[in-house]
Amino acid sequence: MLKFLFLLIFMIPLCFKKSFFWMVQNVIMFLGFLFILMNIYSNYWMSISYVLGCDMMSYGLILLSIWITSLMIMSSSLIYNSGNYSMFFSFNIVVLLIFLFLTFSSMNLLMFYVCFESSLIPTLFLILGWGYQPERLQAGIYLLFYTLLASLPMLLSIFYIYLELGVMEFYLLINEEFMNFMFYICMIVAFLVKMPMFMVHLWLPKAHVEAPVSGSMILAGILLKLGGYGLLRVFSFLQFLGLKYNYIWVTISLVGGVLVSLICLRQTDLSALIAYSSVAHMGIVLGGLMTMTYWGLCGAYTLMIAHGLCSSGLFCLANMSYERMLSRSMLINRGLLNFMPGLALWWFLLSSANMAAPPTLNLLGEISLLNSIVMWSWMSMLMLMFISFFSSAYTLYMYSFSQHGKLYLGGYCSSVVKIREYLVLFLHWFPLNLLIMKSDCCFIWL
Repeated sequence: MLKFLFLLIFMIPLCFKKSFFWMVQNVIMFLGFLFILMNIYSNYWMSISYVLGCDMMSYGLILLSIWITSLMIMSSSLIYNSGNYSMFFSFNIVVLLIFLFLTFSSMNLLMFYVCFESSLIPTLFLILGWGYQPERLQAGIYLLFYTLLASLPMLLSIFYIYLELGVMEFYLLINEEFMNFMFYICMIVAFLVKMPMFMVHLWLPKAHVEAPVSGSMILAGILLKLGGYGLLRVFSFLQFLGLKYNYIWVTISLVGGVLVSLICLRQTDLSALIAYSSVAHMGIVLGGLMTMTYWGLCGAYTLMIAHGLCSSGLFCLANMSYERMLSRSMLINRGLLNFMPGLALWWFLLSSANMAAPPTLNLLGEISLLNSIVMWSWMSMLMLMFISFFSSAYTLYMYSFSQHGKLYLGGYCSSVVKIREYLVLFLHWFPLNLLIMKSDCCFIWL
């Protein structure tokens, strides 16, 4: 794992020459292909070097991070063309990728915590530096305070583990059991905020609406998955407490999923709608994960990867409309089928993925999560029914409202879609549908 880390660190000097902007993106993509060729991982730690290692769960999420960061640079050509500090932008993205790589590959709980929190800093710079409206300052503060305040108890619980056992390695903690309720709360609250669970989700729509396209992509694609990944790791030593108290989080997630789906149906802002749909999807992920069944844990992992690709692609599409219409309002972004017919197909493909249509990976994730939650309690079927129905309802609302209807006449200025934009969308959609062929990877890591 150290060789990939060094490749990333030695990429930093490339960022400080403006003409190397696309070179950075090419090298990240090349790193992704190198990492795919290294696919020898199993459900135990391999490629161990110092404190870094990789197992099947880390492998999928590291690959997703590399993939999404390369697509972030590819979709941010406006920053390069307008000369809006493009060198610092690419430096920021490389630093963010280094932190994400370290987070997913660290085998030590304390190092995981440090990198988990450090990934917040480049994201904050993305929102504050390249966001669109002056409200981005408020969004940045929301993001910082929600996540930092919730993660301080986690630091205390890590110290408590070290005091009790003298070890902090994930693979040595697997057989340990803690029976302290306060420890349980302190340990998982940081991950619940990061996911985000309903009631602590208010930072997410604000951050999404104010962030540039690259910020939205990394938030939806990777940073929400940090919470799920952390929960999957810590529940190995919180099993008894989890079985005792997890019903609280499942209930909040399912009720919250329905309420957030209703909020989606009355959004007029494209970015806000996609952001709230992320909260609803993460609600199902959290519900399935908290049942602590085999189907639930595997389904949570599968849907995290699928949602990372699908949601990121939808934010790209919303940004393409924004760059041409200069507004994210759905009252202005309508009738786009007449205006950009080439993009209507991509709107359709990614919207159908968002509502878990076959043959996308979302379908596999949602089926296994529905299985696990219904198996946990048949009463949850009512909430799941509403979540599934409203998920289709708000996605269809978004698609039909933006593609059909009368065209806003102020938008006839530039309707050409560039090949680069088609490529970005293809690289989101293609792995999403191809991974269903190799779905055993998502289920053998336990």
